[in-house]
Amino acid sequence: MLHHDICILGAGPGGATAALHLANAGQSCLLLDRAAFPRDKVCGDALSGKVLSELKRIDEKLTGQLAAAPMQVPSWGIDFFAPNGRRLAIPFKPKFDKATDRAAGHVAKRIDFDNFLVEEVRQRPEIDFRENVDVARTERTATGWQLLDKAGQEIATCRILLVANGAQSEFARKVAGHALEPDHHCAGLRTYYDGVTGLSPDNFIELHFIKDFLPGYLWVFPLPNGQANVGVGMLSKTVADKKINLRQRLDEILTTHPTLAPRFAQAQRLGPVRGFGLPLGSKRRTLSGANYMLLGDAGSLIDPFSGEGISHAMVSGRHAAIWAEQAVAKADFGPEFLKNYDKAVYNRLGQELRLSRVMQRLLNFPSLFNIVANRAINNPTLAETLSAMFMDLDLRERLRQPSFYFKLLFGSK
Repeated sequence: MLHHDICILGAGPGGATAALHLANAGQSCLLLDRAAFPRDKVCGDALSGKVLSELKRIDEKLTGQLAAAPMQVPSWGIDFFAPNGRRLAIPFKPKFDKATDRAAGHVAKRIDFDNFLVEEVRQRPEIDFRENVDVARTERTATGWQLLDKAGQEIATCRILLVANGAQSEFARKVAGHALEPDHHCAGLRTYYDGVTGLSPDNFIELHFIKDFLPGYLWVFPLPNGQANVGVGMLSKTVADKKINLRQRLDEILTTHPTLAPRFAQAQRLGPVRGFGLPLGSKRRTLSGANYMLLGDAGSLIDPFSGEGISHAMVSGRHAAIWAEQAVAKADFGPEFLKNYDKAVYNRLGQELRLSRVMQRLLNFPSLFNIVANRAINNPTLAETLSAMFMDLDLRERLRQPSFYFKLLFGSK
């Protein structure tokens, strides 16, 4: 039986990031995961500039190690395809030079990226990392939490629990009260293909907003060895209300869409189509309580427009480490003190999540979305804003300036 001041449930990007920041601060912790790494995670696999920024905060060398790894391809931007078929190409860095510039984004399968972080975890003596440990139940104690297995045997106890065990977190539902709300939840499918033609030579990730599939979207993200991550996402409320069969619609789009069908005509699907749920950050939720904090998907922090969750999990992991360390130092694990964690996370992500919610709602109005896409082609402020949603360009200050919105609506080259 183990006792630690800090225990982390889940060694994905949120949990691993928290553990590594605690280690950097000289604070020990127990990190538990029910799987053995490397393990797969259903995801779009895109690593934005915000992910790279968070990696740098852990250790400056990590971005270079990622860029040199064969598991990834460097990505230089995003291709948005509007409902009218218009392509809006937004480079992460204007006038980039692949020969001299460091890529501002990457695409890597989650089985590889998550293991990349876990390999860092394994090197840190401050982190007691244990795999294949299934915490089936948590019980509150007078001083924190008791973690139990399926047989009711104690695994460990702790004073503060960092809950980073993903979108299906039972703790988030039963203890924190995060109910699944279809209007703030996305249903997604992902599969892998080999031999998709027409992929960007600069590995731009593709987001397709197809008229008869709105308010959903389809993505095509290039991967190493000529492979691609292909998937669809749509609000769970829409899927239920319209009784949409996402698997059927994905197949229909890839075989009948005038632009996409020729590109997939000779492509081979690799493995099954796998489904997953995304609890979106389109609604502000409480992220902490007495002796606990929720991280990443367990805290419903996924971007409601792009579906990005990795960087937001890492942001929450960094702030969770800061406030967990302070809680231990002050011996204060009460809900009032831990609200500082909520404030820190939403101070960093809140404005961007609100902007993404607006963009998400725009998908209900194809003609308006077309106007925005057309305008962005000739409006550098709007194009930069869309790019910044995937980068670590802090949107908060410009979102507070009235002049920003004037440029956004009426600006041109």
